[in-house]
Formats: sequence, structure tokens, C-alpha cells
Amino acid sequence: MVLKPFYTKALNGLCSRDQLDLLDSIDCLRSQGISHYVSLPQIIVCGDQSSGKSSVLEAISGVPFPTKSNLCTRFPIELVLRKTSHTGISVSIVPHESRSESEKLSLGGFHEKLDDFDGLPTLIEKAKTALAISTHGRAFSKDLLRIEVSGPDRPHLTIVDLPGLIHSETKQQSASDVELVQGVVRAYMKEPRSIILAVVSAKNDYANQIVLKLARAADKKGNRTLGVITKPDTLIAGSESESMYVSLARNQDVEFRLGWHVLKNMDSETGEWSLADREVREEAFFSQGIWGDLSRSLVGIDKLRERLSKVLLRQIAAELPSLIDEIEIKSNACRSQLDKLGEARATLDEQRLYLLHISQSFQSLIKASVDGTYNDPFFEDAQSEPGYQKRIRAVVQNLNLDFAEHLARQGHCREIAQSTDNTSVSESVISTTREEFMDHIEHLMQRTRGRELPGTFNPMVVADLFLEQSTPWEAITRSHIEKVWKAAKAFLSFTATYIADSTTSKALFQKIFKPTLNQLLEILNAKTTELLTQHQKGHPITYNHYFTEALQKVRGERSKNEYTRIIQDFFGVSSLDSVYFNKHIDLCPLVTALMQPTEPDMNRFACSEALDCMEAYYKVALKRFVDDIAIEVIEAKLISPLHNIFSPITVTSMPADLVISIAGESEESRAQREQLTKQLEVLMKGTETCKRFIGVRILDADNSTVQSGTTSSSADYDLSDSDEESGDPSPDGLITTG
Repeated sequence: MVLKPFYTKALNGLCSRDQLDLLDSIDCLRSQGISHYVSLPQIIVCGDQSSGKSSVLEAISGVPFPTKSNLCTRFPIELVLRKTSHTGISVSIVPHESRSESEKLSLGGFHEKLDDFDGLPTLIEKAKTALAISTHGRAFSKDLLRIEVSGPDRPHLTIVDLPGLIHSETKQQSASDVELVQGVVRAYMKEPRSIILAVVSAKNDYANQIVLKLARAADKKGNRTLGVITKPDTLIAGSESESMYVSLARNQDVEFRLGWHVLKNMDSETGEWSLADREVREEAFFSQGIWGDLSRSLVGIDKLRERLSKVLLRQIAAELPSLIDEIEIKSNACRSQLDKLGEARATLDEQRLYLLHISQSFQSLIKASVDGTYNDPFFEDAQSEPGYQKRIRAVVQNLNLDFAEHLARQGHCREIAQSTDNTSVSESVISTTREEFMDHIEHLMQRTRGRELPGTFNPMVVADLFLEQSTPWEAITRSHIEKVWKAAKAFLSFTATYIADSTTSKALFQKIFKPTLNQLLEILNAKTTELLTQHQKGHPITYNHYFTEALQKVRGERSKNEYTRIIQDFFGVSSLDSVYFNKHIDLCPLVTALMQPTEPDMNRFACSEALDCMEAYYKVALKRFVDDIAIEVIEAKLISPLHNIFSPITVTSMPADLVISIAGESEESRAQREQLTKQLEVLMKGTETCKRFIGVRILDADNSTVQSGTTSSSADYDLSDSDEESGDPSPDGLITTG
């Protein structure tokens, strides 16, 4: 088919020739598909239904869109202008991400070509049919209709026409349609690099037009919104409404940094004018009445094209640094995912090689985490919960400290207090006085009496007392072991997810990590039982001098308290600090009192001695037990074996069926690798394209220089009244290389 060449001055008017290189390159990124992954600068046309959006788009682009009132936009239309050696029009449907795979496949097959623009309305109707849009059925769609216009006289440019916003439901448009259209418009508006063309019709009060509310919500500071007033010819000359719209055009009411612009489009009902006729009639309209007082920079399609060109150029220049950063972030994420997937692995050797590679990564992470050197990106931020759980050394240390504290606070059965209502004693511990404790010991000694002499005690009493006193140890220890084991399990889950793709990591955890962890838990419990048995079944053994020191300290403290009481009674004082000698005192009675045995009852004396021995031994045994659990159980039986769970040696000795079940590549993984490879290629091309323009200087209307690659913001410029004083058209922007 021989396509007719077509040329419109409108398209070239949108971009000066000097700006084409930068704008072409940005839109080239879109043609390469990078817009699927990062937001690119683009112009989106938004407005209430029948506000004249399509007429605005046609006037800007020169592409005739259906403008009849009953042919309102039913889906987003992306107008893609391409500068190519061949000439043509291509129309296709881009299914929305919410579509099913079968629907995506079906709609994605919609491709049509045209010789010229005359057949465009018919083709749009065919697209409606393909999308099942009808008057009495589905009214709107989130799917995108892409119209690509290519030719040697076209710039690279993309403009999006969005469905008109609906105020209320009707017979043809349901409440769900109202919400659907608003959702589509919001999604496009929120893209931070999009320039919003907010179209309002002078036929209605602008305060009631939804587009302004949504634009304000998406662009709170109004930095990237340009207001467009259509149908000013419907206003009654000299009326209050006309004055209000002139004030709006001057940016005196609803303020946008980019200001407002006024257009007079062709009649939407007749629509018989050509673009040339349209511009002549528009110029005539704005040369008379109150509209003639407006700056020429604020009216007419020619000036709007110039303003859009400058705004888009400045937006691109301002966004280049963040665009490059975002592309780099997405590229790194792609590489990371591809690293997890590894090379294609169809054979057993390829699968085993893949496991060898990730086992090396696994061991590296295990060593770093166990050693407490958290330098790898895997460890993330320590303030986050996942970041903390990945630091296994920190987790184990803290759990061990909690265990030691818990055992010290609640590990004993009875605690001697000054009174039974002592509130400092834990609820799980029996609070008792020393006398009550000795009553309990005396009863026990009577039941276990052997050949010991009066005033002495059977050493086995100490064992019985210790066994009773350490009863809570087992429950506290078992709970601690389980916490540490679960922490190790969570850590290994994070590690598997990090080193391999989702399919492999799940298989790795289920077939290797989980069975090994269950074995380790059995070993942990067995070793814990062994250590507990030594204290629960055996007799007290210690050669630690701390036992003697503790025993002497307990006895010395009690003797000190008793001697203090005797001296206070002798002198009749409440404190030893208040004793004052001012006369001769016979101290013999005091000596006699001090020499008297504190416990005349031989059985009570033996009970007191046994209690002292048990308390001293408990302190020694407690310290030893806490260390044994930390070293012999947790370190030796859990933390150290982590290195060998998934080592290169383990991989080498794996049976073939196990290797295949873990590393065998699914169709999903192959498709994911292909998609990621394509995405990375697109992103890398995008980076190269963007970096070519870092340092390019852009001369704007006032000949001020803006350097792309700086962090200038669209908030720093206002193009609404750039020619207010002179009334002359501003010169086209220039691009010069630095």
C-alpha cells in the first residue's frame, strides 16, 4: 500500500527545530518502552465531559479527533508522533494491567493501519467495539488506545487525551463509570513528570468543574498544571461571567504557576472548518472586546504551542537528574533479580553450577551475620524489623541476655523477703521469710534424716533443696531455645529469598533448610535435657571458689545483721550512728551477748546452715547453667552448624533428583528472565540517552540559561505572562552544548 504523505504546520509549531533533539530523545525513550518502568515527561489533556478537550488536542497536534458531542472520549488515547523515514498511521490497543492474560492477548492483537486521517473516527469506533464499549453496555474502559503518526516531518512527541470527567450518573453512564473515569484521570495526573492541561469550558461555572479539584489534589502547588479555557465565544459580551473568565485567564483566581490560556475552537456540532480557518477565526475573535485587552501570549493556538514547547522543555531539563536516578534504581533492581535467577539452566550441570554459586553467597552472608559484620546490602537498615532479624548475632546476643535476666528474676522457686507481701517478688516465685523457709527445710530434714549428728545436716538435703529451687529452669530454658531456633529459621528464610529467585528459594527452604532446622531443634532439645539432667538428677558438685565466697558472704551478712541488732538493743538506739559515749560503760554484758549462740536450737541451726549452702550453690550453678546453654547448646548446636547447611560441598554431594527439584527452572522463571533482560536493556539505553544531555544548556524566552542536569524545579518559572509588556511573540528556546 502506498501511504499518502501528510504534513501539518501544527505539529512543527509545537517544537522549535532547535529543541527537537532533546524532545526527540525523551520521546525515543517512550518508544523504546521505558515508560512501562519509569514516569516520563508528557502532556496529558484533562477536563470535564464536553469541555472541548479533543478539539484542543486536535488544534495542538493537527490530528482530527472525533469532536461530536455524542462521541466523547471513552478511554485514554495516546497520540504518539514519530519522526521516521516512512509515513503512516498505526492504531493499537494497550490492555490495562487489570485485564486477564487471555484478554491482554486478545486486545493486544488489535492493530490497524491508515492511509490518512479521514478514517480515524471509524477506526476509533472499531476500537470501541473491540473493547465492548456501547451506549447500553460498558461505557468506559481503562485500556489505552495508541495512535502512532509517523513521518519525516513529525517530531517525537506524546500527548494523552483522557476521558471527560462526569458529574453525575445518567442512563448511559453509571455511578461505577463516574468512579472509573475519575480513577483513570487521577492515575495519569499523579505521575510527577506529567504536565497537566486542565481544560475548562466557559459554558459552565469553572468552580463546578471537577478537573480543577483533581488537578489541585495531584499537583498541590500548581507547578505543572496549565489551565486552558475553551468556548469563550459562548459568553455574553460584557457579562459578569465574561469578566470572571478574563480574571481566570489572567491567573487572578485559580492560580497555576504555568498560568492560563484561552482558545476558541471550531464548533463541536458542525466541525466543518479546516485548521487554517480555525486559526483565522480565533485570531479575529481575540482581537475584539474584552479579550483584546489580554496579552497575546495568553490566547490562541499558536501561542499555546509555544508555551507547551517551553514548559515541556523546562520540565524535561528539571527532571533529567531524578529521571536518571530512577532509571539507575530500576536497573539495579533488574540486575539483582537477574542475579538471583542466574544463567539459563536446562541441564543438570547448569542447575548444580547455579546452586554452587548461590551456596557461596549463602556462606558469605552466614559468616557476616554470625561474625556481626553487617556490611552487605542484605542487612538493610538495622532500625527496620527485617534488618534486625537478618543480624543473627545481634538477635542471639539479645535473646541470651534476656534469658539470663529472666532466669535470675524468675528461675528460683522461693525467694526470701522481709515480709510475705513484698511486691518486688515476681508472681511466679513464692515469697517467704527466712523463718518460714527454715520451717520448710526442717520438715524436709525430718523426712530425710540419716546418721548425721544433731546440729549437722545430710548433704543430700542441699541437693533436694536445690532441685526444688531450680524447678522453673526447664520451662524458661525450653522457651528460650525455641525463640532462638525460630530466629534462626526467620534468618534463613530471609537469606534464601535474597540469594535466589522466588521459586528456587522456596524449594531450597522446604527441601534443605527446613529439614535441617528440624534436626537441629531435636539436637538442641536433647542437649538441653542433658544439661538440665546434670542439675536435676546429680548431686551438687563445684570446685569454684565463688561457692565458698558466696557461702561466707551469706553467713557474714546474717551475722552482721544479728550483731547490729544486739548492739542496738544494748545501747537502746535505733542506729549504730547514734551511739555516743560520755561516761564509763561496762562492755562485758555486751561481749557476753555477742558470744551467745544466735540459734540455740541445734535443728534450727542445721536448717540455717543447709539454707546458706543451698543459696550459695544456687548462685554458682545458675551462672554456670546460663553459660552452658549459651555456649554448649546455642553456639555449638545451632549457630555453628549454620555454615554447613548449604555449602558447596553439600551441593556437590546432592543427588541429581534433589538438584533438579530445587534448581530446575520453571517456565515462569524463564519468562521472568526474558522479561527482566528486555527491561534492563531498555533501561540501559534510557540511561545512555539521558546522560547525553547532562550539561546541556537551554536558552529560554528571556535568554536566561538553564542547565539540564541541575535540580531546577518547574516552580521556579512562570511562562504565563512572558510577553506581557511587549506583546510580541517570545523567541523559540535554543539548546546549546556546554
